[in-house]
Amino acid sequence: MEHRHSGCCGCSLEGMKRRSFLAALGGAAGATAVTGCATSARERGAVTPRVRPTVAKKTLVVQPVLAAEIYERREATSWRPWGGIKTEGDVQTEMVRINRELSGLKAKAEFPLEIRPLKWVRGGDKAAALRDGDADLMLIYGASGELEPLLSDKRNNLVFVRHRSGPVYLWYEIVSPRLLRKTVDELGQPGLMPADVVVDDYDDVLWRMRACYALKNTVGSTVVCLGGASGWGQGGQKAPDISATTWKMNLVNYPYEDLAKRIASARNDPARVRKSEDDAKAYVDDPKIKLETDMGYVSRAFLLTEVFEDVMADHGTDVFTINNCMSVIMPMSETTACLSLTLLNDSGKLAFCESDFVVIPSGVLLHHVASTPVFLQDPTYPHHGVITLAHCTAPRRMDGKTLEKAVIQTHFESDYGAAPKVEMRLGQTVTVIDPDFNNQRWIGFRGQVVENPAMDICRAQVDVSIEGDCALLAREMRGFHWMLSYGDHLKETGYALSKLGIGWLNLGTGNALEA
Repeated sequence: MEHRHSGCCGCSLEGMKRRSFLAALGGAAGATAVTGCATSARERGAVTPRVRPTVAKKTLVVQPVLAAEIYERREATSWRPWGGIKTEGDVQTEMVRINRELSGLKAKAEFPLEIRPLKWVRGGDKAAALRDGDADLMLIYGASGELEPLLSDKRNNLVFVRHRSGPVYLWYEIVSPRLLRKTVDELGQPGLMPADVVVDDYDDVLWRMRACYALKNTVGSTVVCLGGASGWGQGGQKAPDISATTWKMNLVNYPYEDLAKRIASARNDPARVRKSEDDAKAYVDDPKIKLETDMGYVSRAFLLTEVFEDVMADHGTDVFTINNCMSVIMPMSETTACLSLTLLNDSGKLAFCESDFVVIPSGVLLHHVASTPVFLQDPTYPHHGVITLAHCTAPRRMDGKTLEKAVIQTHFESDYGAAPKVEMRLGQTVTVIDPDFNNQRWIGFRGQVVENPAMDICRAQVDVSIEGDCALLAREMRGFHWMLSYGDHLKETGYALSKLGIGWLNLGTGNALEA
């Protein structure tokens, strides 16, 4: 099937006639209504305080294990390896230390985290039982003994070793040559890679756990696709299939005919119409809002938001996308979906225009990493260390807490409806992700908001400085749509992608991790 492109959206009707949707509305149609090395805060730039998710998420379940052998003295021979854990008393002391450290880690985690009771293993059946358990992540403290019996490639694994944080561990010496490389030069341990090894630093444990939590909530997620799943351009035609296989997403095709019936029902409910009008008035009365479009568009956008929420609830998900969002939704709803998607994102849900599954997995992943709304946008051409990113559906609660100032205008290309021009925070550190069409290698960079211009382009527009090689970005650009969030989330994103075999180019470091 041919996919056309109009303005910034894939807007062909794909076999549906406009009059069929209006007929479904009936008389209501006219109704009103990664590397393993730590990075300092100074190197990362300004840090956005993390917030807890506002919508219930899946909890990351962690099983901590202390691997430690007790060695008996033998005369005139080497009887013990490196390491400061020598006796059962040392083991008990170390377990107290680990439990205290894990309590501190759990208190710092902004995402749902369950840490199961710490176990001491010396190999054998106990190790195998833990290996075959149902935890999402095995956190192995490699004091001594064998670690292979604890490792499974069916889950995430971390190996923690001590250098200066306590009694030195044996595996601080031999984790690379013996465990990762099996005494040869090539990596050879299923379920473990160099980035899964942490030395001393619990902040390095926490960001890896955050990445694993984000993966758990992204892979297998359900997405309601109003008007069907799609992908931008010729290169994006495989994107829905890739999302269903690599990301194991359940893409629910929700027909516009069914939405038309829901809109008609909502418009015929005086209480719902009155509520949407009251909510819209309260929204525009906020001193941070300036209204430059018709109020009717705004109130109908609030009613449309409720309809979208009903559809999401029916399918047990908080992820939603809309296809053909210019050519179909406007005559049906007598507004645009722009403000509705903004409102959904500000409530903690995930809502994307264009149904572009080249970029949507990156938005779901980045949302779960950051625990904040994310901004799907059109990039321009990088130049002189800056790039303009723009779309008509930016969230306002970009830090997860505070609503930014916004001007409510018409959608630019149609000069119709209600779309927010969000004023993003000047100087704010942001993460920007550019996914490729084939899901083989993504690009990411950190930047700062330098300006909120007012050009004749999509309403929410932001100039972002590029931390990294601007010319390299221009050469390496992939796909079309990009994703942006407040804060620095490059480490977590690159680490999560490595778990799925997706390559990653961190523009700031120039490091390319190939799948």
